[in-house]
Amino acid sequence: MLNITEGEILLVNKPYRWTSFDVIGSLRGLMKHLLGGKKIKVGHAGTLDPLATGLLIICTGKATKRIEEFKDFDKEYTGTFVLGATTPSYDMEKEVNETFPTEHITPEMIQEAAQSLSGDIMQIPPMFSAIKVNGKRAYESARKDKDLGLAARPVSVPVFEITRIEMPEIDFRIVCSKGTYIRALARDFGQALQSGAYMSALCRTRVGPHLLSNAHEVEDLKTILRTQYQPEV
Repeated sequence: MLNITEGEILLVNKPYRWTSFDVIGSLRGLMKHLLGGKKIKVGHAGTLDPLATGLLIICTGKATKRIEEFKDFDKEYTGTFVLGATTPSYDMEKEVNETFPTEHITPEMIQEAAQSLSGDIMQIPPMFSAIKVNGKRAYESARKDKDLGLAARPVSVPVFEITRIEMPEIDFRIVCSKGTYIRALARDFGQALQSGAYMSALCRTRVGPHLLSNAHEVEDLKTILRTQYQPEV
C-alpha cells in the first residue's frame, strides 16, 4: 500500500515530449483529488529534458526531504548521436543549423573520441539549459540570442561506451556524475571528430541504485493510486 501523505519514492518512466513538471503536475493533481483536496508535497529528483525519456524519481510527503540525496547519485543513459550536423540546442529541439563532412571518420576515431571524453573532464553546459546566470535561466537568454559565455565545470564520465556505429548514427551508453549534460557531450564528441554532432535520442536507465526497469508508466501509476485511494466526499 502506497502511503503518499507520509512519504513515497515513486519511479516513473517519463514520456517523450513531457517535461518533468508535466509529470509532477499530472500526479499531484490526481493525488490531491484522491485526498479530498488536501495539499500534498510532490517533487522530482533530477530533471529530464522534454525530448528525453526514462527514469524520473518522484518524491511525495516527507520523502521530498531526500530529493537532494537522489540528485547526487550517478546516472546512466543510453541514446543516439547523429554525426555531420549541429543544432543550437545540441538535440532535436532546434533545427539543424550547420553541416559537416563525415567521410574521414573511422570506427577507431569514434572509439578514441569517446575515450577522450571519459573520466574527469571539464564541460561547458549548453546555452539551452536551466543553469542560472545572474538570476536568469540560461535558456531564457539563449532564446534571445544572447551568449552568456558559460564557464566550463568539472564533471565525471566513468563510462562512455559506443554500442552501435551505423553512420551517421552512433549509439552509446554513458554513466556520469551529477551536472553532466549529454547534449554537451554530443557537441564535444562531434568536435573531437573534426565534424559536428547532435543528440537525437536519450533515455535515462538508472539513477544510483534505482533502475528504469522497475519504473511505472505514468498512467499505470495513476491506476495503482486510484485503486488504493478513494476520494473523500
